Parts: sequence; C-alpha cells; structure tokens
Amino acid sequence: MLTWMEELFGVKKPIIAMCHLQPLPGDPYYDAEGGMDKVVECARKDLHALQDGGVDGVMFSNEFSLPYLTKVETVTVAAMANVIGELKKEIKIPYGVNCLWDPVASLDLAVAVGAKFIREIISGVYASDFGLWNTNVGATVRHKMAIGAGDVKMLYNIVPEAAKYLADRNIADIARSTEFNNRPDALCVSGLTAGSETDTQVLSIVKGAVKQTPILCNTGCNKDNIVRQLSVADGAVCATTFKYDGVFENAVDQSRVKEFMDVVKEFRKTL
Repeated sequence: MLTWMEELFGVKKPIIAMCHLQPLPGDPYYDAEGGMDKVVECARKDLHALQDGGVDGVMFSNEFSLPYLTKVETVTVAAMANVIGELKKEIKIPYGVNCLWDPVASLDLAVAVGAKFIREIISGVYASDFGLWNTNVGATVRHKMAIGAGDVKMLYNIVPEAAKYLADRNIADIARSTEFNNRPDALCVSGLTAGSETDTQVLSIVKGAVKQTPILCNTGCNKDNIVRQLSVADGAVCATTFKYDGVFENAVDQSRVKEFMDVVKEFRKTL
C-alpha cells in the first residue's frame, strides 16, 4: 500500500523544497520601497528554479520574518496568501505552507490557497529564542476541522529549531507519545537552525520509536549527506543547500538543485 507521501508526491522518499519569502509588511526588514511586487518576483524566481531543478514538492514560508512570532499577525497571513495566489497558476508540484511559527495561521493559509500540507510546532512546550513556546494541539486540530481543512496533512516538528523541550523527556518518548496522542501525518527532525545538519542518530532513534508515522529530515541536507539521511528518513525538507553558495540569505541556484536531485534520483533506484 502506498503511503500518503508516495500518493501525493508520486515518489518514494520525496524532497520538499522550501520557497523562502522575503520579509513581509510589518516585518522588521521589509523592503517598503520594493514592496510586495519585489516579494512576489523573488518568490517566482525561486519557485521556478526549484521546480525546474526537479524537486518533488514545495513549501512556502515566511522564513525572513525574523525574529519569529508564535502568534502571527494577520498582515503576514494576508501577504503570504497574496504571493501564493499570484504564483498559483505557475506551481506544477504539490505545495504546502509554513506560517512561522503559528499552526492555526498555517492552517488558515492552507485553506485559503489550496495547500496540501503544513509544517509547524504543533504540540509540546519549549524554551526558545522566541520566549516560552507553548502549544495547544487539541484546539489546533479542532480548528482544522472547523475550517474544512480535514485533508490538509500536518507535519509535526518535534525537534524545533532554536528551542528545547521544556520537560526532561528523551526524543524517543516524545516521538512515541506524539504519535499515540496526536496522530501526526509526519514527524520532522531538525538541527539547531535552518541549514544545520540533522543528527542521523537522532533520526534513527525517532524512526525506531514510532510504528507507522513517516519521518522527515528537516534541516541541513546537502548532496554529500542526503543518501545517508534518506537511508533512515522517509523524505526530507531542504532549503539552504539549494541557494547560491549554500548561503541561507541567497536566492535559489537551479544548478545546485539539479545536482542534489540527481543524487537523490540515483539513490531511489536502489530502493
């Protein structure tokens, strides 16, 4: 039987690429002179470089809205919906959204733009660079059903970037209880920040702890480690490695995308 990821993306061990949006209205580093036209054009160039480079899916996020909010302002959701709406006819692969770091806002955005999945911090309590990071997974899932987002897949990040689980629990127990209590569609395992390599041993621990939930390597994949990571994980979310010189702030370099995906496609032949 095919997994939901194989059905959605059409391949085993899919690569979901991030399309990082430039700072948006209300963000500290928003380019008011360039305005939303600049945000849309930057996103358009990155989207086409990712698609033409061969990735399996794309996820739009307000990555440059630093520092992040845990309750996103309305203008951010509206601006993201505007960008995705402008690009929607040009999107050729399955797409999701990530409104950092607010799962309710992400679900609202997903419904508005027809996204198939979200990635968020959906459960747990964390001490983070953004303060005390609390969640209410029960309320979030009920909101999902209330707005007609029942088919939207939810990717739970259980190793949040720049944060630590507040309770003294090991990652295997967190994975097991998250799967049992919350029925996530996938679990994401991350490094410290965007672009930081995910510990393969932690991936293995999480993979061994759950019964049926797909595991995604969420940060730090590159052409040199992706085979090792996909030997454990069921897929990966990738961004920084696709950018010019592998630098987080840069635009997407299609040649780097293709080089990475060529490695992935060769690996899939062994599955």
